[in-house]
Amino acid sequence: MKKLEEVLEDWEAVIGLEVHAELTTLTTKMFCGCKLEFGADPNTHTCPVCLGLPGALPVPNKAAIESIVLAGLATNCDIEKRSMFYRKNYMYPDMAKNFQTTQGPVAFCMRGHLDLQVDGKAAGERYHLDRLAEGDEVENIRRTADGYVAHVGITRIHMEEDAGKMNHIGGGEGRIAGATHSLVDYNRAGTPLIELVTEPDLRTPEEARLFMQKLRQIYLAIGISDCSMEEGSLRCDGNISLRRRGAREFGTKTELKNLNSFKSLHDGLLYEICRQAEVLEEGGQIYQETRHWDPSLKRTIVMRTKETADDYRLFPEPDLAPYDLSDEFIENVRRKLPELPDQKAARFEREYGLSAYDARHVVENDFTVEFFEGAIAAAGDKAAQLAKPLANLALNDVTALVNAGADSPMHLLTPQRAVQLVELVASNAISSKQAKEVFSAVIEEDKDPAAIVEERGMKQVSDTGAIEAVIDQVLSANPDKVEQYRGGKTGLMGFFVGQCMKAMKGQGNPKLINEILASKLG
Repeated sequence: MKKLEEVLEDWEAVIGLEVHAELTTLTTKMFCGCKLEFGADPNTHTCPVCLGLPGALPVPNKAAIESIVLAGLATNCDIEKRSMFYRKNYMYPDMAKNFQTTQGPVAFCMRGHLDLQVDGKAAGERYHLDRLAEGDEVENIRRTADGYVAHVGITRIHMEEDAGKMNHIGGGEGRIAGATHSLVDYNRAGTPLIELVTEPDLRTPEEARLFMQKLRQIYLAIGISDCSMEEGSLRCDGNISLRRRGAREFGTKTELKNLNSFKSLHDGLLYEICRQAEVLEEGGQIYQETRHWDPSLKRTIVMRTKETADDYRLFPEPDLAPYDLSDEFIENVRRKLPELPDQKAARFEREYGLSAYDARHVVENDFTVEFFEGAIAAAGDKAAQLAKPLANLALNDVTALVNAGADSPMHLLTPQRAVQLVELVASNAISSKQAKEVFSAVIEEDKDPAAIVEERGMKQVSDTGAIEAVIDQVLSANPDKVEQYRGGKTGLMGFFVGQCMKAMKGQGNPKLINEILASKLG
């Protein structure tokens, strides 16, 4: 099978996403008063409505409708004042009433978009990006100094209810293949669920991954879901097809179902692009089907032939009247919008002088944002001066600490200690290398950085007179190497610095040592 970059020389990938998010911050289901609780005993939160018993009538959850409107406003959607629910009919045990209540072609939120900043390694997947000059625009992308901006359209965000959960017993990895029997838990049936459908504007697996990450940031910021991909409250289906470069018609698409991690989304799409190219180049045919990404086998597997809209026999829900959202309702929801990640990143650039790259990555995770904003507040008048090193601390050391595991004692690095640590480096009291040691000691010993530096005698010598005296001694002791350096062997600078640091027992300011050495040897 060819590699992605080889495939993209001849083929263009067309990718669209369907992102499902459970509204986990609500307390009750979409059309009944049953409690929402992850991990509860099976079938303990059900009633005649979510079990579809005869004569039970749905009552819509107003808070859920507020949440979807909030999501639409945060993703630049138009809010449709008039929409309605439909019955999507299918026979499967995870929905006891044999239909799902969902919205039709006109949803609460229509015609939105998000702009993706794609740079670094992620930008490398885009076909021949290096042929574009900064500022050039091609299709839905604009070239930037570090990569490009991709404009991704959002077709709609519609409201529906989630299905129950099937537990397959006896099969491999809990899947239906090979199972001896299945159990169903209806606690999740009826959970308010919003589904965002993108336009087919994505062209690489990295763009898909970045879109999913950005959407998760937005949903967390507006507080509508915990967006736990591990627990299934945020999941994604990827639609993928190929067409020859230069062609305008779409190819036959396949759907990758229930991708529950950013890595699975990227890797599954990458594999499917390469698989489809291989089939087409060998004269085969791509079938419209639903496939499953198996991360252990690193391949996609056919699940079923893809249904069409006709298969679902959609018709208006007779037990729910059409919705007429008032301007007042929409404006009341709009007033609840918090500062969104893009707005926050722009403020960090404007107020603290962070680069666009640093600002964007600081807002990627809730823990880096919380850490950075807390440290900036503790820095007071020195906020702008210390913003860059604090951002570096958040993106490197703090991120590594959090990624190390849930038991990492992150709380020991208080905002005040973070500011103290970067101030010690900024004042040349310790080196950047020593700062790593101090950071670890703060976490291990629960002490302030200044106290650790004092106890361990780590404070750097920045007295130019003292440094000059040591440098003169080192140069006098190594006249042959001085002559070699002046003869063009400039790699000896590392030797001289090392000898000076050794003479000063590691406490010399390496920056000053380098500067003074360069002056004396020049």
